[in-house]
Amino acid sequence: MAGKNYLKMLGVVVGAAIVNILALSPAFAGVTIGGSAFETALGVTLLIASVIAIVYGSYNWLYKTPIVLTTKPIKTREDYASALAPYGKVRVLAEDIALALEQMDRMDKKKATLFKVLHQRFDPAEMSFSKFSGVAEEVENLFYLNIKSVLNRLGVFDEAEYERVMTRRSARYSPKLLQEKTDFYNEYMSYIKHAIGTNEEMLLQLDKLLLEISRLDSIEPGDIERMPAMVEIDSLIKQTKYYKQ
Repeated sequence: MAGKNYLKMLGVVVGAAIVNILALSPAFAGVTIGGSAFETALGVTLLIASVIAIVYGSYNWLYKTPIVLTTKPIKTREDYASALAPYGKVRVLAEDIALALEQMDRMDKKKATLFKVLHQRFDPAEMSFSKFSGVAEEVENLFYLNIKSVLNRLGVFDEAEYERVMTRRSARYSPKLLQEKTDFYNEYMSYIKHAIGTNEEMLLQLDKLLLEISRLDSIEPGDIERMPAMVEIDSLIKQTKYYKQ
């Protein structure tokens, strides 16, 4: 891949040199910078266009970091972070990826805080401790399933095609096909934002659960399922699982 990129870059440089020689050399077109206004404008435009082509080619083929998809199984929290990170360099995805990574940090902190509070208020052998810790684990599992779904979609994302379609710069497509592609990418981005939004809801529900546990004086195991935060978490989990089917 690197060899092909260097060949592409060489082609751009050689092509720019040939165009400028043909245009500016007295033996050919003989465009003179400093001659007539038209010739000066044409000569300067050619030089600027050549510089832009070389700079753009250098960035895209030599310096721009490609997104490398890995076949390594994603199991740990670090695996998820490593898999997400490269997509943060994609302009249209950068904000969502940054939020997803930040959500992972917050999930770690909220889970640690929740278990600290549970250990302070309950004995690990109690049913109450088991119920609260169980729902926290289920929320975290679903949280990372959402991230895995996002990664599955990011793996087939074509940034260049997205830019062509969404800016409607491509003349290769009929209006009908262009609209279908636009609808596809809008739905694609909506899914990613929905998954990240759902994870934000999970974080909020863990906050609510923490607050309710901190206010408890005593509670019977049978009352746990009726706690407002537990009801909301259960509903969110069911809705998310239904959405993912």
